[in-house]
Amino acid sequence: MKRALEFTITHRLPGTLARTGVLRTPHGEIATPAFIPVGTRATLKGLTPEQLAATGAQAVLVNAYHLFLRPGHDLVDEAGGIHQFMNWPKPTFSDSGGFQVMSLGVGMKKVIDMVGDAPLSTQPARQNLTRIDNDGVTFKSHLDGSLQRFTPELSMQIQHGIGADITFAFDELTTLQHDYDYQVESLDMRTHPWAVRSLREHQRLNAERTHRPPQALYGVVQGAHYEDLRRASARTLGAMEFDGFGLGGAFTKHNIGAIVGWICEELPEDKPRHMLGISEPDDIFDCIEHGADTFDCVSPARVARNGAMYTRDGRVNIRRQEFRRDVAPFDANCSCYTCQHYTRAYLHHLFRVDEMLAKTLATIHNEQFIVQLVDDIRASIADGTFMQFKREFLASYYATSAATSTAA
Repeated sequence: MKRALEFTITHRLPGTLARTGVLRTPHGEIATPAFIPVGTRATLKGLTPEQLAATGAQAVLVNAYHLFLRPGHDLVDEAGGIHQFMNWPKPTFSDSGGFQVMSLGVGMKKVIDMVGDAPLSTQPARQNLTRIDNDGVTFKSHLDGSLQRFTPELSMQIQHGIGADITFAFDELTTLQHDYDYQVESLDMRTHPWAVRSLREHQRLNAERTHRPPQALYGVVQGAHYEDLRRASARTLGAMEFDGFGLGGAFTKHNIGAIVGWICEELPEDKPRHMLGISEPDDIFDCIEHGADTFDCVSPARVARNGAMYTRDGRVNIRRQEFRRDVAPFDANCSCYTCQHYTRAYLHHLFRVDEMLAKTLATIHNEQFIVQLVDDIRASIADGTFMQFKREFLASYYATSAATSTAA
């Protein structure tokens, strides 16, 4: 394959922006919509690459910030790139490092407001770990406090060293606490100029590094929850030579679908769109309905490590005492390795005695659950049953929380 990325739309759902498609990369194809698990440090915590592949995952996303700090993108490059380094033959994504530099390092509130209209908390102290200017970002490593600096050019050099098939332009992460004027300044002075610089450096590196397969670059649309800014950002980036687009930044949960719709109405229809950091089923349905093609999120694995496991009837805490003597499979309708081989009682026991295997088995199940959910959504778009599937799935998944809310 000579081109970095090819995207073909195969089905559209009338009356919506939902579509199915095929992403072709140098390391294989991705049928979309698709959920992309996150292997932050070149591994999904607790799983071998072979175990991750067995969940049906079509690709994995690795983290530029963390791989820059350890072991270093130069080492990954010397090892033959991320695919050889982590023994993952399928497609890969790498983020730009911007989220971690400006959110993990600074300790900001999560940029997706999960409580809707509730008041937003103030930023905690630690703000001095990050300094943003129009050229880039200076920050202190969360590992040893050493002073580091990211620019669009360095972000691209890191991502090309990593060697992911799909990379992202360096952008400024804004939050729900930044006002309208700051969002405008951020777009005009940083995110959009940084997109130009990222694209220029990306093209230079692709031309120079002919010993590696060509890499694709997505521009990242920002603008928080302001419709005019989101649409303007999408138009600005959509006019550039990006291979696809990331839908990033600050969202409020109650209008995430609308925001994605504003963006996708403005972006070129023939290029893919990746939703950054989304994995809740209702959000996935909304974002796909409004035009998103791929997703990534750490949440399925993170909650699994705490004993929360997904079912069609909602999340279940396997640590609960009711499972102590339950020798049935965790989910009799699930085809994952965990549910095919282990009982609820065994999983409960592993968590109660704090065995490492508990987290591995729960993670396998959760990752396959979300991967399979998006696969089923893709099939429902193709056969025209998306709306019915959405109603039935969400009614079942959120039935317990809805009943609790009604009772309260």
